[in-house]
Amino acid sequence: MSQPLKVAIAGLGTVGGGTVKLLRAGAERNAQRCGRAVVLSAVAERDSTRLAALPIGDAAVFTDAARMAAEADYDVLVELIGGANGIAKTICERAISARRHVVTANKAMLAHHGTELARAAEGAEVSLRYEAAVAGGIPIIKALREGLAANAISSLYGILNGTSNYILTTMRKTGRPFEDVLAEAQRLGYAEADPSFDVDGIDAAHKLTILASVAFGCATDFESVHIEGIRHVSPLDIEFANDLGYRIKLLGIARMTEVGIERRVHPCMVPIGTPIAHVDGVFNAVVVSGDFVETTMYEGRGAGERPTASAVVADILDIACDRGVPTLGVPVGSLRRIPAAPMEKVRNCFYVRLMVVDRPGVFADIATALGEHGVSMESVLQRSRAPGEAVPVVLTTHDTEEGALARALERISNLGTVLETPRIIRIAALDGQV
Repeated sequence: MSQPLKVAIAGLGTVGGGTVKLLRAGAERNAQRCGRAVVLSAVAERDSTRLAALPIGDAAVFTDAARMAAEADYDVLVELIGGANGIAKTICERAISARRHVVTANKAMLAHHGTELARAAEGAEVSLRYEAAVAGGIPIIKALREGLAANAISSLYGILNGTSNYILTTMRKTGRPFEDVLAEAQRLGYAEADPSFDVDGIDAAHKLTILASVAFGCATDFESVHIEGIRHVSPLDIEFANDLGYRIKLLGIARMTEVGIERRVHPCMVPIGTPIAHVDGVFNAVVVSGDFVETTMYEGRGAGERPTASAVVADILDIACDRGVPTLGVPVGSLRRIPAAPMEKVRNCFYVRLMVVDRPGVFADIATALGEHGVSMESVLQRSRAPGEAVPVVLTTHDTEEGALARALERISNLGTVLETPRIIRIAALDGQV
C-alpha cells in the first residue's frame, strides 16, 4: 500500500466537524478504495469545545490557520473557514505555493478568485477541488467536469440555495408572509442571523458563477451575474402562481446565447408539471442540457454537516487516488473569452402584478403603455372588483425582452391609477431552455 495521504483541516464548524467524523468512520473503506490510508494530520480551530467534541486523534492542533498552513505536515489542505478574502484565501494560496493540494467548500472565494486560484494550482501541478462549494452533497461539479465532459453544454439552471427554497415552500404551504417564515428559518438554523446572502440571491450567484465557468469553459465572472432575491415575493404572488399553474422558485440560470452567456439569479414561476417544481424545503436541484446527453437533473440536500462533508471527503479521495482533472474543466490557458449577454436583451414571459384603482379606463391605459413598447399581454387576472378601491391585477405577457418590459413598466408606474411599484416574476418554460 502507498504512503498515507495526510490531511490538514482549517475550520471545525459544521462542515469541518462532519469531515473529521467521516474521515474517521470511513477510514477502512477509504483505504480499500484508494489503495492508501487517508489520515488526519493537523487541524486549525480556535474553539476548544469543538476540538473536545471531535475524534481528532493525534492530529496536530493549531489555533492559527495560517500557522498550520505554513508549519504542519500535510499533503492536502481542507479550507472550511469561508469568506471571499482574508485568511481563507491566504492559506489556500500558501498551500498551493508549497505544492500542496487544496480542497475547499468556499463558493464566495471561488466565485471571486476562482480563475486566479486555478491558474496558481495548475502552475504548481496540484489539485484545487471544490465539490462541496456548490449544492452540498450533489456531485454536480464532478458531473460537469467528468460525466458530461463529452457534451457541449447549452444551459443549466437550478435551485441553489436551500434557505430560500425552504422559505418559498413554507410560504406556499402555510400562506404566511416572508418575514414570518424567515424568522422561523432562523430559529430552526436554516437561515443566518443576517440572511442577506441567502434571501437576496448572493449565495446562489456565487454557486452559479462556478457552475457557468465549468459548464462553458470560461473564466469565473461574478460581476456579470444579474441578482435578485425573494424579499418581494408575497403570499398573494404565490396564490396567483398556483392559479396560473406555476410554483415560485429562486433559480440560478446560465445559458449560452448568440450574444454571450446569460448568468442570472432571480425568482421564477416554473410549471407545476416539471420535476424541479416539486423540489421543496432545503433541497437543491440542478438541471443541465447537453448536445448529446440532452437534459439531466441532479437533486439532493444542498447543505448540512453530512451531505457537505460527503462532498469534501469525495474530493480528498480523488486526490488520494490521483484522479486529476483541470480545476475549471479545461486548462486555464484554454478558458474561452465569452462576453456576458446584456440583461436587457434577455427574453422571457413575465408575470406582472399591479395594485390599481378600479375605475374605467385603467386597463386601456395599461394596454397602451405595453403596446407602445412592443409587450404583448397573454392573460389578465383580477380576483375581485371594488369600484373606486385598490385591487390587485395580474398580467402575464408573451415572450419579450427585459428592456422593453422595463420601459413599459416605468410608464405604467407613472399612471395615477397605479398605486404601488409593479412586481414582476419571470415565467420559465423549462423545456430544456430557460
